[in-house]
Amino acid sequence: MEAQETICCKGHPHVLGNHPTTFEVTRENHLTKNGNCIIGIAADKGCNDLSAEFKRVLCHDNAVLVTRLTCEGVFVEVKSRGSSGLTLHDPTDIVWRRSTFVCGRTIGILSDHVARSLPEALMANLVAGKDMIVNLTAMRPG
Repeated sequence: MEAQETICCKGHPHVLGNHPTTFEVTRENHLTKNGNCIIGIAADKGCNDLSAEFKRVLCHDNAVLVTRLTCEGVFVEVKSRGSSGLTLHDPTDIVWRRSTFVCGRTIGILSDHVARSLPEALMANLVAGKDMIVNLTAMRPG
């Protein structure tokens, strides 16, 4: 089984990208320097906006999530796990975590990238306020 989603967002001059355990995109249009895990703002979707089909595939312990972040020709692929504990009901935020903690904002756990491990060129484009495309592919055995 496989399902896909695409999210459009943009960077901001306050993107720090130095959080050691997570990264996040948000529908919020502003960012303070306290949001050091937030890499994209003004997203066109929060967790709650993801399709029922996507949620059905991702919300299992054997699901895998592949996230491709693309900004101005620079991209990175992030591998995470799904979980039966995911609710994906937050209307504003989407968070990828290195840990196994889940809440309504969590889309992926055991992620192989966090904010501070994302490519410097990607982060520079986001600090410049450039647009980013977030392609999500959720997969699990049928």
